[in-house]
Amino acid sequence: MTVTTQQGATSAQDAARLAGGLITGIGVVAPTGIGTDAHWRATLAGESRLGHVPAERAYAGLTTQVAGLVEGFDEDAFVESRIQVQTDRWTWMALAATQLALEDAGLDPADHDPYGLSVVTASGSGGNAFGQREIHALWGQGPESVSAYQSIGWFYAASSGQVSIRDQLKGQCGVVVSDGAGGVDAAATANRLLRRGTDAVVVGGTEAAVSPYALACQAGRRTWSTDPDPRRAYRPFAPDAGGYVPGEGGAMLVLESPAFAARRGAGRAYAQVVATASTHDGRTTAPGTGDHGQLVRAVVLALQRAGLRASDVDVVLADGAGDPAGDAAERAALVEVFGTRGVPVSVPKTMTGRLCSGGAALDLAWAALALHHDVVPPSVGVGPDPALDLVTEPRAGTGLRTALVVARGHGGFNAAAVLRTPEP
Repeated sequence: MTVTTQQGATSAQDAARLAGGLITGIGVVAPTGIGTDAHWRATLAGESRLGHVPAERAYAGLTTQVAGLVEGFDEDAFVESRIQVQTDRWTWMALAATQLALEDAGLDPADHDPYGLSVVTASGSGGNAFGQREIHALWGQGPESVSAYQSIGWFYAASSGQVSIRDQLKGQCGVVVSDGAGGVDAAATANRLLRRGTDAVVVGGTEAAVSPYALACQAGRRTWSTDPDPRRAYRPFAPDAGGYVPGEGGAMLVLESPAFAARRGAGRAYAQVVATASTHDGRTTAPGTGDHGQLVRAVVLALQRAGLRASDVDVVLADGAGDPAGDAAERAALVEVFGTRGVPVSVPKTMTGRLCSGGAALDLAWAALALHHDVVPPSVGVGPDPALDLVTEPRAGTGLRTALVVARGHGGFNAAAVLRTPEP
């Protein structure tokens, strides 16, 4: 791609500045594993990590019994004890995923201008368990018993702040709140920062929304599953789909401007986030209910901004609401955009549950890994759906070059991201 300047000359430097960010590092803390390798192995094996909600995470009368849990996560390996007392599990996972992503990218922030490095996270629920504990102390013991860190431990921006402080990322930082669409919206913000001159952005999202208070906040949603069988509780696009199951975890990515990646000699790039788009349904609905027109608009805008046609897309990572109305809306949107050509559609989050603002971030990681390895990741328990080519087994060696990530959030949010294999 070239850009024509006002003087009529082409500038490769401007072209690089306007290009989308390169994903050079991936850090995963999710039900599918801690670390990219473990996560990818579990993905290719089609290992569902949905299980029953433990008693200590539930409350009396809880109607959903299944969730995606991050097993074996040792916060002591990633977070200093003095920081643990100030923060919630969702921030511990964000700090861990960031460390893994930076290590994967071979990027040590100490070696670079801290004002050229930023962090943007997505958050939809904040520090649930932390807040619940302190509210319980307030109710039972009075205000003197409440931690001084209550004011920051639950706050949506806590993970961005803690990552910024620990890793000395002093550029423009922030947090995006748009539920399940948040990971894509955060990546959009990261791309804007890169195009304005930032060198690299740590971007993504994690959630820890499987705790009594967090589950109680979701209890009023008619779209969550009450099926007690982990094998059947979350089955997007299935004729008998009964809703979604919650999950915890997510992913953090290192996005670099092409110029910065070349300058520092980055070893490899998994993929490039070439374009994103976001729309809103104009009403506060569950993901995918009602008219699908704004979801179509988000996908079409993302493709237009990428300079691509629908026929260029090699795989779609679908949102997968898991309830009949939500699935119907997404199905209609995909058919309207892609027609009957049968683009492969995968819903790998069927192995983890819906991770709130961690979900789209993990989908971006899945898309980048799919392009890097030329393997379409599988879904479990989906379909059958005569209108969609749902992928239920890994498909290797199909020549993947372009992936579309579709994300929807409770409250009417829609987002789409187009990823491509980097140019050699």
